[in-house]
Amino acid sequence: MTRRAWIAFASISLIWGVPYLLIRIAVRHGIPALPLAWGRVTLAAIVLLALAWQNGSLGSLRGRWRWLAIYAVVEITIPFPLLAAGEQRVSSSLAAIIVASVPLIGALLAWRFDHSERPTRARAIGLGLGFGGVVALVGIDVAGSGRELLGAGMVVLVAAGYAIGPMVIKHRLGDLDARAAMGASLAIGAVLLLPGALLDPPKAVPGLGPLAAVVALGLFCTAAAFVILVVLIREAGTGRAMIITYINPVIAVALGVTLLGERPGTGAIVGLVMILAGSWLATRGRAPAGAGSVPAGGVAGLGDLDQDQRVDDEGEREHDRPPVQIALD
Repeated sequence: MTRRAWIAFASISLIWGVPYLLIRIAVRHGIPALPLAWGRVTLAAIVLLALAWQNGSLGSLRGRWRWLAIYAVVEITIPFPLLAAGEQRVSSSLAAIIVASVPLIGALLAWRFDHSERPTRARAIGLGLGFGGVVALVGIDVAGSGRELLGAGMVVLVAAGYAIGPMVIKHRLGDLDARAAMGASLAIGAVLLLPGALLDPPKAVPGLGPLAAVVALGLFCTAAAFVILVVLIREAGTGRAMIITYINPVIAVALGVTLLGERPGTGAIVGLVMILAGSWLATRGRAPAGAGSVPAGGVAGLGDLDQDQRVDDEGEREHDRPPVQIALD
């Protein structure tokens, strides 16, 4: 990869490992899940819609509002507040490890709904291994606490939403300019989240720390992350770009341990290894062009890639496997 690609790769790997930490900081300091989700979504929508307006791509959204709304619901409106609510009950490390199962859920859904995908022995082994990791994680580290079980269940639903979203993009929205499509989806999500955010405001004015966490989530971990992803895909191709799927949870766990004093148990460590290994097997170690998920920032297979990159991606499709989704939490 080029020097620019390596910088983009390192940046996005770090940025998408950080949201779990920031969400944990915000919810621990009194920002409820719905206002937190609304704040980050609104900030990111403003930035991306401004970029889309600047490049004149908003007109491409005509006739696509139904699918943009569906994408907003499954990838933003439901997962974002659920993740924040889940992190009120489980550690950021645990949440990151559970979300690492997104590629497994995506591969499972692809078998059922994407007729271009066919089950193989390696994929079946990968799915079994990965979901076994989820069971190990929940059974060893969470089983004794009803509160933590509820939180883990919420995060599993988040992972399911993050896995469904890319299928909508791939089959219904993949030809749109990504800034316009993601900006519009975020705007829809902001509108849908607003009533809940108004009904559950913070009990006191949040301090500068949690407010800064919300701003960072919206501007850096959502909007800026999308722009960096576009650069990475252009420089390195979709397959290499999606390798970050395997790095984000490791960074998230490291940040939780270092900065929040979290101590992942045996089940968490075993679960993480099994989930990542299972994801690699279930997706055969690579990601298809056009199938990455960025739940609030961007999407692989972007409509605004240059023509040379599109040709490269077409070549990749001949060898690509089930989708590896990336969750920008």
